[in-house]
Amino acid sequence: MQQNVVAGKTPVGTKVTAKLTVATLVNGSVMPRNAVFSGEVTESAAKTATEPSRLSIHITAEEWKGGSASLSLYLTPWYYPTVFENGEDLQYGPQQPANRTWNGQGQYPDANSKVYRPFPGDDSKKDPAAPDTSTSLTANKRVPMKNVESSHADDGAITILSRHSNLKLDKSTTYVLASGDLPVPPPPAK
Repeated sequence: MQQNVVAGKTPVGTKVTAKLTVATLVNGSVMPRNAVFSGEVTESAAKTATEPSRLSIHITAEEWKGGSASLSLYLTPWYYPTVFENGEDLQYGPQQPANRTWNGQGQYPDANSKVYRPFPGDDSKKDPAAPDTSTSLTANKRVPMKNVESSHADDGAITILSRHSNLKLDKSTTYVLASGDLPVPPPPAK
């Protein structure tokens, strides 16, 4: 999504856009990465004491560099979570054995020398002031939104609903759009 959407606060008829994060097969055609989907909110209701929060987004068009297509996709109760991974090793100098790493103290390692000679006082401990180099990535497997179900209308429209809280879509999350039911993926192999 390219904007946040909140059930009950985002009115019906609000135009929405989403950017495709991975090239995808849609209706027999490959849609390129970064293609832009556009559509609108067709249902938006906040949770009440007796009724669940309800949200439906209908995507009707897609545009990309050099092309466009009409389509009919709906928001589903699936998304790709964000995962955090450690970044690359940003040490200076040549790679050191696992038991010896240059911590920024002492002589700068010489790439042409097989000898590592730190200044005296090298305690080989990680510098606590060194920045964390973790990065966030989108997971490669979709998962269902917690406490969210879907309902289907006779015309094929999909509405997601939650009896636990108001539905909120964050623009930095990757959501799944589909023209119909998605099969539940098999559990991971053990």
